[in-house]
Amino acid sequence: MTNKINKTNPGRIEVIHDSDTIIDIYVHILHSARSRWDYFADARSLSVVPLAFEAIKKALLEAKARATRLRFITEITKENMSHTKDFMEIVELKHLDGVKGNFGVSDSEYIAISTSLSEKCLTTIPHAVYSNVIEDIQQQQYVFKILWDKATPAEQRIREIEEGIERVETVAIKNSTEIVKRINKNIESSNEIKIVSHPGGLELIYNNFLESYKKVLDRYRRGEHKGIRFVTTINKDNEGLATLLLNEGLQLRHTKNLTPLSFSISNKEFLATAERMEGGKMIRSLLVSTEPLYIDHYNFIFEQLWDNSIDAIDRINDIKEGVDLADIEVIPRSARTRLLYQELVKNAKEEILFIFPTCSAFIRQEKVGAIPLAVQAAKERAVKVRILVPYNEEVENRLKLELEEELGRRPIYDADIDFRYTEQTSGTMATILVVDRKASLVMEIRDDSKTIFDEAIGLSTYSNSKAGVLSYVGIFEKLWNQIELYQQVKEANERLKLHDKMQQEFINVAAHELRTPIQPILSTVGLLSSTNQAVITREELNDSISMINRNATRLMQLSEDILDVTKIESQSLNLRKEVCDLNEIVRNSIEEYKRNQVIRSNTNIEIKNTFYVDKVFVEVDRSRVAQVISNLLSNAFKFTKEGSVIVNIELDQRNSRATVSVKDSGKGIDPEVVPRLFEKFASKSFQGTGLGLFISRSIVEGHGGRIWAVNNNKVVDGQMGATFYFTLPLVRSQPDRHNQGKG
Repeated sequence: MTNKINKTNPGRIEVIHDSDTIIDIYVHILHSARSRWDYFADARSLSVVPLAFEAIKKALLEAKARATRLRFITEITKENMSHTKDFMEIVELKHLDGVKGNFGVSDSEYIAISTSLSEKCLTTIPHAVYSNVIEDIQQQQYVFKILWDKATPAEQRIREIEEGIERVETVAIKNSTEIVKRINKNIESSNEIKIVSHPGGLELIYNNFLESYKKVLDRYRRGEHKGIRFVTTINKDNEGLATLLLNEGLQLRHTKNLTPLSFSISNKEFLATAERMEGGKMIRSLLVSTEPLYIDHYNFIFEQLWDNSIDAIDRINDIKEGVDLADIEVIPRSARTRLLYQELVKNAKEEILFIFPTCSAFIRQEKVGAIPLAVQAAKERAVKVRILVPYNEEVENRLKLELEEELGRRPIYDADIDFRYTEQTSGTMATILVVDRKASLVMEIRDDSKTIFDEAIGLSTYSNSKAGVLSYVGIFEKLWNQIELYQQVKEANERLKLHDKMQQEFINVAAHELRTPIQPILSTVGLLSSTNQAVITREELNDSISMINRNATRLMQLSEDILDVTKIESQSLNLRKEVCDLNEIVRNSIEEYKRNQVIRSNTNIEIKNTFYVDKVFVEVDRSRVAQVISNLLSNAFKFTKEGSVIVNIELDQRNSRATVSVKDSGKGIDPEVVPRLFEKFASKSFQGTGLGLFISRSIVEGHGGRIWAVNNNKVVDGQMGATFYFTLPLVRSQPDRHNQGKG
């Protein structure tokens, strides 16, 4: 036996291993308590500690006589209720479910007994911890206060037990061990179990609670239990587990329309979690309630789901046979529609089709992120996106802005995005989304005047029925093709009108272009012929020859352009492709342009250029690409009086194509010319035939690239300027760059 503890030494913490010493200290603390003695103990302590040891009972009575407040917390059960009533005559007593451990604290001392006592060890206590350290005392007093405030008065708990009243509680459990215990307790004490769960719930049950379920199902087979009914979504991933649980005797059904909460209802309790249990992961939070309103409400929900679900065996057979079992869901809540809408677009793999009945419908759904998600899908996953929408200026501006912000100025050609304008509908209206030709979402418009998606949308219908989805695909394609046919007829008529007009303009321009160089040539030749050779200086002769050469070159260029147009229209423009460094082609084209053109009249214009450090390999007809660059430079200088012309090369993120840009600071592109900028004779100037850009487009497209132009955003000194772009595919298997060197 160890020595008695030194009770006069302050600030001590000791571990005592002798039962007599522990009891002696317990009695000492009671004798020393002046204002309080608080004790927290498990259910058996009432029947063992205070009443088994007379010394402790006597000390409690003496403390009470000194007006010391005596408080006791334990779990009151049917087994210890008689002792509870006796003990209530001495102390203030409260009940707390699941009490574990034993500790007591007074004004100045604290003791914790290592384990709960039993009737088999009335005189033996393994060990205890004693402390009179003020910090320990204050901490345990604070803990006891929290437990005391949470506990139920003993009188109330005794009345509940005697009258058979079930206690109503709603608590959240976040300890994984306690969650498992509570679920097992719920299963074992049930006489009926109803479960609605996300698919991962099947694996969670199989991994953690199968034995408890087997015991319940054994009782069910003996007629002692009403069984287990389970509603979930059965798919290819969990149909094996579903079969195993069916073989154990579980009643199982399939539905797609699960509730946000997974829940279980027994005869006494409602358990729920918002976690999806993916991969059978154990939940981290469990809501437990014995509130009848909860139980009745979710009982009703369960029965509705059960009645409208599919027998698990039928569902499993359909999966095994590869039958396309369609899910059709009517969604009354617009918030749910919005989330599903975004999810469908976000997860598209191949194709997204939109039909917007009104301009407002497009604007609303663009605001909730549908169009940005579609553009992102096109850019990152090569998803094909097509949009049918009524035309107005705001829609057009939003579409252009969306594409520019998400993809930059060039990518509408890099990403497969297309849209066509329809007539605005009237009467019954609905926005239609079709994804990958496998799922459709039809959203009825309740109030088209609303600007917020959730306020404007009424009922929606989701379906992955093959027949239903393909019917919407058919509607889309019919509208798409009708618009295309209408546009073709309209454009053909416009082209006929434009052709007559442009042909006349071309004749006028060509005549002017021919006269312009021919007249100086004839005049100069006539002058040289009639002039005495002896009086002509060498400088005058050189100027005359230079002038004849320049104008003859212009005539040759005009004839070559007309010849190229003839080849393009007869599809006989041949390209002699070879692997070249695009940096070198651009650099040489700029130098050649500087040598061959008269830039003296444009002394205020500076040519700037940037190139990649590494060589940029493309397989092209070197001379034809140089011709495109020369045409773009000529076009830039034609409309720029001062400032700069900037030539740049960029690679896309996938390193699959290069983009060459020529940016000027001139007056920009005339809006009237924009729609036909790359067609024949598209010119409003008094210089050139308008054939250069038409030829350039044919050359670029012959290389598998694209060419386009935009006016610059920034206006400087009243001049907007324009930028022309064209792309060329990069060579996939490029020469060894280490051997090639730097460009």
